[in-house]
Amino acid sequence: MKKVSALTVLLLSFLCLHVSAQDSIIGDINYGMLEKYIQAAKENYPKRKILKAQEDAIKTGIAVAEISYLDMFSASYFYRPGDKQAISNPGETSNPYIVNGIQYGISLNLGAFLQKPFLVKRAKADYKVAQLQTADYDYALVNEVKKRYYTYIQMLSELKIKTQTAQDNNGVAENQRRRFEKGEIPLDAYNGSRVQLSDSNSAKIQTEVNFLNAKDALEEIIGRKLTDIK
Repeated sequence: MKKVSALTVLLLSFLCLHVSAQDSIIGDINYGMLEKYIQAAKENYPKRKILKAQEDAIKTGIAVAEISYLDMFSASYFYRPGDKQAISNPGETSNPYIVNGIQYGISLNLGAFLQKPFLVKRAKADYKVAQLQTADYDYALVNEVKKRYYTYIQMLSELKIKTQTAQDNNGVAENQRRRFEKGEIPLDAYNGSRVQLSDSNSAKIQTEVNFLNAKDALEEIIGRKLTDIK
C-alpha cells in the first residue's frame, strides 16, 4: 500500500506541475495576430460588407444631389426662317413669326430651386447615419472577434493540458500493468489506473471537439483560414 500511495503522490505531482504551467492564457495571446483577425473580419464578414456598400452608395447620393442643381434650369431655342418677312401680310400664314432667326431661352424651375438645398442636406444626413451604423457594427464585430479569439486560445491551452494529462496517465497505467503482472499491486490499483486513463482520454477527445468548434467559429467571422493569415 505504501508503494501505491507513493505512486499516487507522484502522479498528482505531475498533474499539478502541468496545471501550474498552464494556469494562465494571458501570455498566449498574440495581440498582433488579433488585430489582423479584426481587420480580416471587417474586410470579409458579409453583413459588414453589406453595411459598407450601403454607406458608399449613400455617399454617392450626395454628389448626385449636388450635381442635380443643374436640373433647375432648362434651355431651349427656336428657329424662325429668315428669308421671309417677320410679320406676314394679313391673312397669310407662310411666316407667322414676329422675329426671324434663332432665338435662345433659359427657364428656372422655382420649386426645384427651393427644394435642392434640403435634398442635399438630407443626403448628407443619410450618409452620416450610414457612417454611424457602420461604426456601431464595427464595435460589435471587434468585440465578437476578440471573444472568439480568446475562446480559441482557451481551448488550445486546455487541449495541451488534457493531452499531457492523458500521456501521463497512459504512462502510469502502463507502469501499473507491469507491476500488477509481477504481483506487486492488487487488481483494484491496476483497474483504478485504467479507469483514470479512460477518463483522461475521454476528456481529451471532448476538448479536441471544443477546440475545433472554437477554431471554426473564429475562421467563420474573419472569413479566412487561420493558416492564411500571417
